[in-house]
Amino acid sequence: MATIPSQIASGTQKARESAGPFLTKMARAGFAAKGVLYTVVGLLAAASAVGVGGRTTGSRGALQTLIEQPFGKVLLAVVAFGLIGYSIFQFIRAIEDPENEGTDRKAIAKRAMFFLSGLIHASLFLAALRLVVGSRGARGGGEDAGAQSWTATLMGYPWGRWLIAAIGLGIIGFGINHLVRAWKAKLDKKLVLDGMSGTTSTLFRRVSRFGIAARGVVFGVIGAFLLLAGWRYDSTEAKGLGGALDALERQPYGPWLLGLVAVGLVAYGAYQFILARYRKIQT
Repeated sequence: MATIPSQIASGTQKARESAGPFLTKMARAGFAAKGVLYTVVGLLAAASAVGVGGRTTGSRGALQTLIEQPFGKVLLAVVAFGLIGYSIFQFIRAIEDPENEGTDRKAIAKRAMFFLSGLIHASLFLAALRLVVGSRGARGGGEDAGAQSWTATLMGYPWGRWLIAAIGLGIIGFGINHLVRAWKAKLDKKLVLDGMSGTTSTLFRRVSRFGIAARGVVFGVIGAFLLLAGWRYDSTEAKGLGGALDALERQPYGPWLLGLVAVGLVAYGAYQFILARYRKIQT
């Protein structure tokens, strides 16, 4: 006769197995939703770079752009579903560790990043939901305002400015990690590309590497502004994705630099679509 703990364990296992296919679909929808947002951000930035409209904005600006399109609420609702799916997938990766990251120091740091990513995408889901239902607070003050708000809050604590500088250094390191991944990561490790022609497979890899590198550049800029905010004790120096792109545009040869990064962000969006279709999903 099975004991109560074994019955609970058996029931939990069956629940996980039955939920697996649904969670896999939600994860794939999440990668696709990320692809949509990065593609919109990249296209808007590219249009700004060549002077045909557009603007430098981040994920929340992309959400606002989507709802302004024909059938925008329907489109944004679909993207919102993907965002909450991606958030849940990241929480599962952080807590359950289905991909066997491990429990050493490096793995714990990685799983902490998964959890943070889950929180970020949950907040994006809420922002999208507010736009869909027409909440007055949906527009907010943008990602720069959000970054400046929490930076100012941290500065109110002892050693707050140095904590902000440390976070900035961490984000710079995250950006550098993206550049390293773009150069030498084995992208096939979590992709199922069997049966694909060599030309198509090579194209997918190159687009993915270019996109990862572009995202690394943007994170490096965001981290540099946070480091500057801590150093100068000025929260207004903090920037989000849109502010980082705007800063690139204001540099010497800015439109060219912004245009290159914008195309890279579109490539990163394409990489997310590739992940949505070909990634190995373990839940």
